[in-house]
Amino acid sequence: MDRPPAMFIADAPGLDFLNSVATPVDTPVDWLADGDGLIDWLAQAKLVPAEELHALKARATPAELDAVADQARRLREWFRGFVRKHAGHPLSAAALSELGPLNSLLECDDTFGRIEAGPGDRRPLSLQRKRRWRSPEALLLPVGEAMAKFVCEEDFTDVKACEGHNCTMLFADHTRRRARRWCVMAICGNRAKQAAHRERLKSRQ
Repeated sequence: MDRPPAMFIADAPGLDFLNSVATPVDTPVDWLADGDGLIDWLAQAKLVPAEELHALKARATPAELDAVADQARRLREWFRGFVRKHAGHPLSAAALSELGPLNSLLECDDTFGRIEAGPGDRRPLSLQRKRRWRSPEALLLPVGEAMAKFVCEEDFTDVKACEGHNCTMLFADHTRRRARRWCVMAICGNRAKQAAHRERLKSRQ
């Protein structure tokens, strides 16, 4: 299935996961519609090393990857509900009771530390965090990590929905005055400007 390039406009990887289904022009696109789409989206998001994606795709059957993509879509829509519920308000410790599905995913993680060659002569060795990719389900782990970082580190008062007509994109507004209104100015912003211009022309008639 041909898909346009995925859109990473949220300024937060956890929200970019929610934006993996969107209507960038006129037709809805779900980048996680099947296993191949999930692999491709993870590659574009740079959440999984390319060599691990290649190895997992070689080991897994299409049906196994499709099943993980289905899990990813269900995880995405659960998280969308959580984010929309709390967007625009400070997140409190009480929200922890709602995060069971995310904590359950994080508990499946299989990471370890390993000493590798460092970046240069002054630091010849460095401790790197690695992950064992034992099964196709492991593809969800870096997504869960991105979501968890978003929940714990982002100010939810900065989370906004694009004001574009029929747009479902979410983003974290990190602009200086917190005045961002659109997912992409060239798309939804320009559409809104054109619509406002048409309304002004009508009002003059």
